[in-house]
Amino acid sequence: MGYSTSHRFALQKYEGIHTRHTCPACGRKRCFTLYVDEYGTPIADNVGRCDHESSCGYNKTPKEYFAEHPDVEARLMESNSWCSSSQRPEPQPPPRREIYTIPENIVARTVRPNFPSVFTSSLCDLLSPADVRSLVEEYQLGVTKARDVIFYQIDIDGRCRTGKVMAYRPDLHRVKDPEGKGRITWIHSLMKERGDLPKEWELTQCLFGEHLLRRYPEKEVRVVESEKTAVICAGFMPGYTWLATGGKSQFNARMDVLRGRKVVLFPDVDGYDLWREKAAQRRDLSLVVSDYLERNATEQDRRDKIDIADLLIRWKKDNIAREIDTCYYSDIDPTTLDIVRRSLGRQAGQAIDLIREFGLVAKVAPQYACLVSKVE
Repeated sequence: MGYSTSHRFALQKYEGIHTRHTCPACGRKRCFTLYVDEYGTPIADNVGRCDHESSCGYNKTPKEYFAEHPDVEARLMESNSWCSSSQRPEPQPPPRREIYTIPENIVARTVRPNFPSVFTSSLCDLLSPADVRSLVEEYQLGVTKARDVIFYQIDIDGRCRTGKVMAYRPDLHRVKDPEGKGRITWIHSLMKERGDLPKEWELTQCLFGEHLLRRYPEKEVRVVESEKTAVICAGFMPGYTWLATGGKSQFNARMDVLRGRKVVLFPDVDGYDLWREKAAQRRDLSLVVSDYLERNATEQDRRDKIDIADLLIRWKKDNIAREIDTCYYSDIDPTTLDIVRRSLGRQAGQAIDLIREFGLVAKVAPQYACLVSKVE
């Protein structure tokens, strides 16, 4: 007699921090979700999934656990709490949770198009300043005094659920702590610490960019994992409504809002199998999982765990390089262009203007490249 024929297990729904535990693998707190039965009873304290899919990836399923502990399964089946479904009362649906929100004035005060975050400032290397400003206004991208970006989660009814504060470097990669983990701070956590939110306030998340569904009812929808990727893709392909789940494991009930919309999913290269499996379970939604990355990613791409935005950035930079070689900088020596681009990166355009203005050339030294006068 197997557990799968008599019992159904699922990851415990979020009902406050008491439903998130310490991961038995990586040791991080409040990131481990237990598998429970329909009555909310956990199987064991190590049967669950860590939210950090890429850096940890721990996921012990009920099937794996019972295969390792057949005696536990037999004991549970015999216990009163695990009796047959005909002997049990019907499970009652959980009470409807109150939706707690962030005050609108907090969002309005931090969305400042004229005071760019490092993230939005760096987007100007890929998109026009006008396009970046439009993205800030569309997605309500906030900014802190330290110039970190705030990705607000605003639902389809215009309510702000929370905001995710993230620090980026000018190359659009996350600022990491000494352990190599990305820095994330939640607006609601900061406000609760300051006493600006009541103690009973609990987080209920939604899709990033969800508020755009009502604004653009005719647009097809594209869903990615990260907020950064959604914003970049919207800049390159504004004909679609780009949303983000906030992570591979966040493909969950918040997808319900997509009923009635045509949706294409673009998981990171290491999330394709998981999202394809999840999409197959949601027959109530019109979902197609793109396999573009799966088909085109190189081995290095897979090691780097790239997403669709990484390809767009790569394409843009390659395209700019070709334009430099064949158009605007056709009067500059090709060797000089190559040295400048490789050594100066974002400042290459300014350096080439100096080359043209003052008759300079690029010269390679043993440890660096620099600009020197032609008459040296």
